[in-house]
Amino acid sequence: MSLVRLNIKGISYSQTQNGAYALILSEEDGDRKLPIVIGAFEAQSIAIALENEIRPPRPLTHDLFKTFADRFGIVVKQVIIHKLVDGVFYSSIIAERGADEEILDARTSDAIALALRFNAPIFTYKDILNQAGIHLQTTPVNQDESHQQDGAIARLMDQESESSPKADNYAKHTLKELKELLSKAITHEDYETAARLRDELSKRNK
Repeated sequence: MSLVRLNIKGISYSQTQNGAYALILSEEDGDRKLPIVIGAFEAQSIAIALENEIRPPRPLTHDLFKTFADRFGIVVKQVIIHKLVDGVFYSSIIAERGADEEILDARTSDAIALALRFNAPIFTYKDILNQAGIHLQTTPVNQDESHQQDGAIARLMDQESESSPKADNYAKHTLKELKELLSKAITHEDYETAARLRDELSKRNK
């Protein structure tokens, strides 16, 4: 299967749900975005890795892993998002130590947090992007993108404990209603809601 390289577009947070974050990945040679709902701790770790000037007073879990790996000559070469089941993304970390290569199973949020620290590329398979990727509509920009990113990072830094996003119940909606809600979410750049709607549509289409 063909691999597609992904870049991190940013982190979006829900204005209405506490602790709900979406990591936005974009395909390198295309216009599709891949929103992945993640926890607050992982979102904070990724945001810190994206901002080189931010240094926590004590190492986070992913920073400790990086230090441990460096000490023992372990290098993360790449991360592959290889499976999507019931709205959950599964990832593998490809690591090397000398001539030995290992493939490690990992949560996607953890794998990406580590990929950032090792400057490792992130990939997914074309069929996953075809299934879960979102084509963004061209809309006027209402707010400076860097300002939005700064606001997200500031909020993440204020988050003291990990909380799980509340699951929205879309079971009562028809397919037509779900598609209309998805279209509205994309238009308003509400990636967290779009990801959940996309997952519900994927379940219905099986």
